[in-house]
Amino acid sequence: MKRILLDNMLPRKLAVYLKSRYMVAESRALGWAEIKNGALLREAETTGFDVLLTADKNLRSQQNLTNRKIALVVLGSQHWDRIEAHIERVVFAIDSADSGTVICVDIPYARR
Repeated sequence: MKRILLDNMLPRKLAVYLKSRYMVAESRALGWAEIKNGALLREAETTGFDVLLTADKNLRSQQNLTNRKIALVVLGSQHWDRIEAHIERVVFAIDSADSGTVICVDIPYARR
């Protein structure tokens, strides 16, 4: 079972949803809310997480994941109502994520 770390900008409802499929922890629950970018990635990898799930689009360009044991999945939104509409794409990205990869999940804004 993959171990997923949710960055503190992602909604708790996402963690609740993903817990039926994965081992999920939230960075804020671990006391890591103030740890930023590269340090968070290193801490997650050292602790044994397989995937860092974030909405921080800058993280992918700031960090080199070559030779890393952790994967990065970047969501195009941090809002649950938008994520929920594309949740199967998020799950597919997590399932597809391998060590050292970055997968971006575009989550378009649905106009009403």
